[in-house]
This record gives sequence, C-alpha cells and structure tokens, in this order.
Amino acid sequence: MASAKLTTLQQTEAARLAKAVAKPKREFSEAEKTARKERVAKAKEALANSVGTKGDHVAPARAALKSYLQKLNEPKQPDDAQFDMLLKGPFTAPPKKKTNDRRF
Repeated sequence: MASAKLTTLQQTEAARLAKAVAKPKREFSEAEKTARKERVAKAKEALANSVGTKGDHVAPARAALKSYLQKLNEPKQPDDAQFDMLLKGPFTAPPKKKTNDRRF
C-alpha cells in the first residue's frame, strides 16, 4: 500500500489554507486606530518634507520611513522613541566620526 504523495502545488495550497485557517483576525480598538492614523500622517508628512533634503543619511532614512508604512499591519511596531527617530532621520545629519590619525 503506497502512501499518496502530494505534488508541490498541492503542498503549497495546503500550507496556504492552513495559514488562513489558523490565523485569527486581529481587532484594533478605537484608540489604537487613531494612534495608527496619527503615525501614518506624521510619517507621510516627514516623507513629503524631506524631498529636497540633501545628504548621505537622507536616502536610508526615507527608505526606513517607507518600509514602516509598508509594514503597518505587522504585529511588531516601533515604540514612540524609535518612531520619533524615524521621523527625524532625514533631517538630522549623523555626527562626524572622529579620526585617530593625530594630525594638527
């Protein structure tokens, strides 16, 4: 008696269905919804205001803001301090590194 093997397509379909069934729908309270809307508005405003900003630090900071907006529905979100750093990222230049070459 041979066991029935699933094809790759059947395996992926079974895995997709198992994930869909096992995942409960996440509900947000009104306070969480308003906080999320405020954060989205602040992030979009920071992106819009940082368009003309120049520097090597601007592109990675804008990319971090964009990835934050893309990953809004993921359960792990940055806390308030990290979010404030994300917002200030395009506008604050990183401190210059000190060299140790002892030149005067």
